[in-house]
Amino acid sequence: MTEEREWLCGLEPALRRKLLKHLGPEEQDNLDYAWHLWARADQLPPRGDWAIWLICAGRGFGKTRAGAEWVRSLARASPDARIALVAASLVEARAVMVEGESGILACTPPAFRPLFEPSLRRLIWPNGAQAQLFSAGEPESLRGPQHSHAWCDEIAKWDNASGRAIRAWDNLQMGLRLGHDPRLLATTTPRAVPLMLRLMAEQETGSIALTTGSSYANAANLPSSFLSAMQRQYGGTALGAQELEGVLLREAEGALWSRALLENCRASMPDTPLTRIVVGVDPPASARGDECGIVVAGIWERADGHSVGHVLADASIPSASPERWARQVALTATSWQAERVVAEANQGGDMVASVLRAADCAMPLRLVHASRGKVARAEPVAALYEAGRVRHAECFPQLEDQLCALMAGGAYEGPTRSPDRADALVWALTELMLNNRPRPRATAL
Repeated sequence: MTEEREWLCGLEPALRRKLLKHLGPEEQDNLDYAWHLWARADQLPPRGDWAIWLICAGRGFGKTRAGAEWVRSLARASPDARIALVAASLVEARAVMVEGESGILACTPPAFRPLFEPSLRRLIWPNGAQAQLFSAGEPESLRGPQHSHAWCDEIAKWDNASGRAIRAWDNLQMGLRLGHDPRLLATTTPRAVPLMLRLMAEQETGSIALTTGSSYANAANLPSSFLSAMQRQYGGTALGAQELEGVLLREAEGALWSRALLENCRASMPDTPLTRIVVGVDPPASARGDECGIVVAGIWERADGHSVGHVLADASIPSASPERWARQVALTATSWQAERVVAEANQGGDMVASVLRAADCAMPLRLVHASRGKVARAEPVAALYEAGRVRHAECFPQLEDQLCALMAGGAYEGPTRSPDRADALVWALTELMLNNRPRPRATAL
């Protein structure tokens, strides 16, 4: 099949089209399902006697299609195949692996399409091969069942609380004992979570076949507008290297924040209104390259009396004149209906205040003076993250790059000259959660 694919792809486009026109109606109908002809080499199973094939690549690479086609080929080749389909949840297993645009049902020709029984979480092919759906969030469900093969999707997204991801993986491994050649495929965009780090360490010993790649490898099948937007928003950031290039970001030893910690703190806005919203500002020392850090944060008082901080927006701008960054602060404060602007005043408190007032910043202004270094100020805020008391409303790639480069002990090893965005976040969350200033309360008489 590899020779057929290489021969067909090597033809001139005009000759290839002419040749395909001579196919009969049935052959034409089945052509779209001839995966061995259309797949890229990095989407096909590697040669060799591997037990685990790990596809670690960027978003849109074609990982799901590769997994679905691999499962389809197993089912066709062996009526005795018993395949585990494991995702972060049963909802995702069904929506992505089975019924998704690149899932098993979509890539299987009608004559061999399996019967999907949602209530039983089971697929049955016409020849008797079967696949069962599992949730990695329920590790014990994988204790007991036996399988000949398994496809695990987005393993870096599996729930790491209480070691669930590791336990699900281990239970699955112990159940791969049917047939003469049990094999497992794991597809994922990399993240520095315990399971990924363990597999990458095992791969270095040669026990795992690793395929890597970027989103751009599949550019022919992705909208150019999507690729342009991704490059514009994430190009040059560490998060872009992870999500687009498929690079596993190693944690910096001694950093106050880790990638895994930030991934675990993502959450949507709470249903009830936030109690307070403030804008933290770290003004640039000059207009010759420094950023003005501008970060919006709010606080939510839960019913149990505990407060949770929410990072809502990163409106920072680089290389801006005082008038421009002040207008950005005023616009941000107004659009978020902030209660207060908290700005560092070490670079000239009167100047910061006057510039913000001139930009018609009508919000109350609190000027703060830094008596300690940026990293020392950040340590209590990092402790709030460790305690699970801060959430991020979305990905903030440049801000998070800076957070992960603040090192315990005082160093900053980030991509910019100064962690201005991180400092703005620290000022905002300090104001909301660490100043402990009493809030007015209504009392019964």
